[in-house]
Amino acid sequence: MISLLGGIFLGWSLGANDAANVFGSAVSSRMLKFWTAAILGASFVLVGALLAGQSGIETLQGLTSFTSDQAIIASIAAACTVTLMTLLGLPVSTSQAVVGAILGVGLLNRQLNVAGLEKVVVCWIGTPVGGTVLAVIIYKLLAAIVNRMNLNIFQSDILARLSLIAAGSYGAYALGANNVANVTAVFVGAGMLSVSAAALIGGLSIGLGILTFSKRVMETVGKKLVRLDPFSALVVVLAQAVTVHIYALVGVPVSTSQAVIGAVLGVGIIRGVNTIQRRTLVSIFLAWFVTPLVASIFALAFDFVTHLHYIPSH
Repeated sequence: MISLLGGIFLGWSLGANDAANVFGSAVSSRMLKFWTAAILGASFVLVGALLAGQSGIETLQGLTSFTSDQAIIASIAAACTVTLMTLLGLPVSTSQAVVGAILGVGLLNRQLNVAGLEKVVVCWIGTPVGGTVLAVIIYKLLAAIVNRMNLNIFQSDILARLSLIAAGSYGAYALGANNVANVTAVFVGAGMLSVSAAALIGGLSIGLGILTFSKRVMETVGKKLVRLDPFSALVVVLAQAVTVHIYALVGVPVSTSQAVIGAVLGVGIIRGVNTIQRRTLVSIFLAWFVTPLVASIFALAFDFVTHLHYIPSH
């Protein structure tokens, strides 16, 4: 179990940070209490991991072969990268950190599934684009439906509350289905875990992060969505959830944060509002290139350090 701690820590940090993408708008707007959101989030993350996490796990563990030591190195390298990128204020992608660490291991082994890597990179690029397109479509559909309902203020509040709960629960399911591979796929590749055990441990560790350390992130980061109106916030949550779920079905773990940024951009396009600054877009592109590179370097460095031998002087 000790050898899995790197992956469990990665899952915990993923849950603590990414919960804001699915329930942040509901909690920070006081439409939903934190503990209600946390329990729903942790529950649906686990369900998503168990029911639909297999494809992503098989994709990542198939990128290269692993020894047990290399699996541990990859998970620790990814965790260190996520921590570093967070400190630098870049929109961190756990998926890109994990793939970068796996790439480092692949370079050490001189074995890499190039076709699988190409599939992953294409999906990375498609994540914010998909979020943007889906946000435009969902916004228009929901607006047409709501406009026909002629609700009063009280009814609108109830509908918004229930919709954010439903969208957040679906988003948590998609998060578990898509991102559980980031947490434990390397251990499947090393033969340390079965796919089902990896999905269970990964889902539990993400859920633990939501329950123990996501409150502050939900209440603060979530406000970035609420700066839109509640309807637009709902559109953003739904668009990122559908985007992430689609890639879970494809079998490629992607960044929920980048899906959210794409969705916010889509809402801005419809409303004619500059919701995302150019500086944010530049930081996304930087993260695409820097995150996997840094994770690869960490993996290579950790492998080098673990193979150092002390030679006593005579």
